[in-house]
Amino acid sequence: MSRPLPSVLDQALASAVRAPSPHNTQPWRFAVEHETVEVWLDRDRVLAVADPHGREARLACGAAAFNLQISLRANGIAAVVRLLPDPAEPDLVAVIRLDGNEKATAAERRLAESVFRRHTNRRPLLDKEVPPAVQAALQAAALSEGGRVEYLGTSGRYTPVASLVRQAEALQAGDDAFRAEAAFWTHRAPDSPDGVPKIASGPPPHGHGIVSLRASHENRDLPSRQYEREPLLGALLTRDRGPHAEVRAGMAMQRVLLTATAEGLATSFLSQPFETPHTRAALDRLFTGIGQPHTLLRIGYGYPTRLTARRPVGEVLTHRVGPAS
Repeated sequence: MSRPLPSVLDQALASAVRAPSPHNTQPWRFAVEHETVEVWLDRDRVLAVADPHGREARLACGAAAFNLQISLRANGIAAVVRLLPDPAEPDLVAVIRLDGNEKATAAERRLAESVFRRHTNRRPLLDKEVPPAVQAALQAAALSEGGRVEYLGTSGRYTPVASLVRQAEALQAGDDAFRAEAAFWTHRAPDSPDGVPKIASGPPPHGHGIVSLRASHENRDLPSRQYEREPLLGALLTRDRGPHAEVRAGMAMQRVLLTATAEGLATSFLSQPFETPHTRAALDRLFTGIGQPHTLLRIGYGYPTRLTARRPVGEVLTHRVGPAS
């Protein structure tokens, strides 16, 4: 028996769940009613130790909303996004309304095609410079979504931020609750629908680099490897702060990640300093007057790695039936 082809909305929802999230927790739910899709924060999948206020989870939901929007636009559907539209429902992070037909641009199609190729690359990168024009394209991607990419090497913040990454990693290594939470979500089987499978982890670093690989994402079954000496690091910033800014930053982050994928780049996250109060406060101070930092991106050229799985759309989707007209 032949199966029906997926609808445009089916494709958009399949794109939405390909968004990145901390430890691949996938902290989102979706509700569809008529011509609207709601994106909800799933509190049960917020990391209680690493992300108690849900900052990283809202970034992930913003990234999912962007994937949904860009998939619709690539298929010729205008999609209007409203962020945190209801003060009485703080976990309703975005509403996407389908708003008629609109011709897709080549850039929109290119980003949508990158959704199913983008993945977090935790392995060593090549010591190969990212060309200035490509760096500028990533900055332009962030700006188009109300964000900003600040490259640390040109801002004088590289060394202090790298130090905060190492400090946070040391604090987390001594925190039993953090290590237990990380252990629960990592080193999973290859076919696990959530969490980080062991095969997606990187080899242990050979020697000490400028920035450290998250210890919970090391695959000690692999021989140690030398990592790149000085990766390109970019901070994703917004001018404002708070939940609305976090969702907006997630959308900007995802446009940057998809642009990077389309340009043949590998990316990963340095989330450690956002996850301990001391280093997060120090990170905020480093960017005083520049913006609110939301995530740190490690960017470069590397070899493709296996994509991590996602839960089926049906597990995170509710279809609502509105009142008869």
